[in-house]
Amino acid sequence: MAAWLILLAPLVSAVLIWLLLKSSRALSSYVSVAAVGLSFVCSCVVFAGGDFTVSFNWIDFGPRLTVPIGLTIDALSKTMLLVVTGVGLLVHVYSLGYMHEDRSSSRYFAGLSLFMFSMLGIVLANNFVMMFIFWELVGVSSYLLIGHWYEKASAADASKKAFLVNRIGDFGFMIGILMIWALLGTVTFSDLEPAVAKLVKDPVGNAAILSFLTVAVLFVFMGPVGKSAQMPLHVWLPDAMEGPTPVSALIHAATMVAAGVYLLVRVNFLLVAAPMAQNVIAWVGMITSLMAALMATQQNDIKRILAYSTLSQLGYMIGAVGFGAAQAAMFHLFTHAFFKASLFLGAGSVIHGMHHEQDIWRMGGLKNKMVPTFITFGIASLALMGLPYVTSGFYSKDAILLAAANKSWIFLGLGLATALLTAFYMTRLFVVTFLNKPMSDAAKHAHESPLVMTAPLMILSVPAVIFGFGGVAKWFNLDVPHGPDPLHVPMLAAAVFVWGTVMGWFVYRNRQSDPIRIGLFARKFYFDELYDVLVKLTQETLARLSAFVDKYLIDGLLVKGATTLAFSAGFVLRFFQSGNVQAYAIFFGLGVILLMLLAFR
Repeated sequence: MAAWLILLAPLVSAVLIWLLLKSSRALSSYVSVAAVGLSFVCSCVVFAGGDFTVSFNWIDFGPRLTVPIGLTIDALSKTMLLVVTGVGLLVHVYSLGYMHEDRSSSRYFAGLSLFMFSMLGIVLANNFVMMFIFWELVGVSSYLLIGHWYEKASAADASKKAFLVNRIGDFGFMIGILMIWALLGTVTFSDLEPAVAKLVKDPVGNAAILSFLTVAVLFVFMGPVGKSAQMPLHVWLPDAMEGPTPVSALIHAATMVAAGVYLLVRVNFLLVAAPMAQNVIAWVGMITSLMAALMATQQNDIKRILAYSTLSQLGYMIGAVGFGAAQAAMFHLFTHAFFKASLFLGAGSVIHGMHHEQDIWRMGGLKNKMVPTFITFGIASLALMGLPYVTSGFYSKDAILLAAANKSWIFLGLGLATALLTAFYMTRLFVVTFLNKPMSDAAKHAHESPLVMTAPLMILSVPAVIFGFGGVAKWFNLDVPHGPDPLHVPMLAAAVFVWGTVMGWFVYRNRQSDPIRIGLFARKFYFDELYDVLVKLTQETLARLSAFVDKYLIDGLLVKGATTLAFSAGFVLRFFQSGNVQAYAIFFGLGVILLMLLAFR
């Protein structure tokens, strides 16, 4: 019963708000918060209990196609339930203050409830089809929330961009599901695992089948590439910062973008059977992590810096899955969700206190004006940077670096370079925003946010520290190091943390403008420009050709040509229908003469 309440409470909330409560902003917000609160309490109950599965057949066309609607409660789903409902509850509470004056807050909270229902459906799904349905619902709710302020052209464009880019990945995901069903005859995870294990037992005899499976896994991976914003489908995530800041914290830092990582861990048995696909996943993840970190060093918008940081950390998680360290990926997903949510909500507090200013070079001096935000933002920043042996981020990132070292020194090098850049750009963000002198009137007159916004920051700062220790690591089976030498990697991680932090401090201390400007990184490796050219060369060219064919050939020649011919024929023939008997006699005579000429020719 508790498992079904986790899923259905946000759905009931969304329906009630949309159908009955849209006129009451306060009541809508309280219903939404109560629903996610109920889901969180039920998640805690389920977490404390045993593993189980409940399901009933939804589609049954015989043994080759049976699709159940079912909920799976195991260690993996329990972990994700706590992340989604825990962070979700704090974001909902924070939104009470952040969206207090928004005229469309009822629509906002309805969208949040729909998102919670969709995301929890992904977590609890026990088969590919059910997961795909909720996967698409997450895309819809994300579209609604990113475009909440649709009056702004940038927000409307960002929501459309997110929707369209994700459709590319989701189309590949759907093809992958169909290929797996065609190969193995089932879409249920519990049935797929033994079927795949049987294929792996005889890799020589099943070589062709395993090659087909590799292609199918790569298509399935397209879903996480889109949803978790991996290269080259990463371009939607930074633009999604046009939505309200709590949306950025919930959807685009802690939960939605983590859905791709969760999916890969859930079907890790498929990846193990397709090592070539696993290598591709590792390379995509680590390249994304490094390139996103390079982009983050040149961003000036506080939310966009955190967005590129999210891209980078997601790359770490995807890379870990590719290394075969799925538990390390989930450990980092778990810790990252809390400190990144804290960072985004802290950024929202800064924006609120700065009267909606988002450029870090118009901030400065906020440490004395926004003390709770300053302290909690600092703790979360250190967690993201990986303060050695103190914060949760160090332990979860260290687990991934150990797995990378065990896989290849190249992956370890990419991971350490990313860690160095992370320490650098987060020090840059923190120093410029809080420690340097005020650089605008808004900074001079900044004020702290209300308690309803700062309380979630204080709560989130606690797991940012303690979730790296003892019992949490053991929950993810990480008490045994992933490599032959468990000491050198932590020491290297500590060294790059110090190196990046010191560089960021000395480069940006007391700066009023950015002394480093690298066009390639600032323009995000020109991905948007490349896609713009690509769309013009393909889609726009095809659209213009289609318009020409439609306007001049179909409408002009076929449709209008046929009507013009019929009209012209009728126009000429009407002269033969004069109603004059003498004219008819003349036409008759001329006709007879013409027939005679033709007959005796």
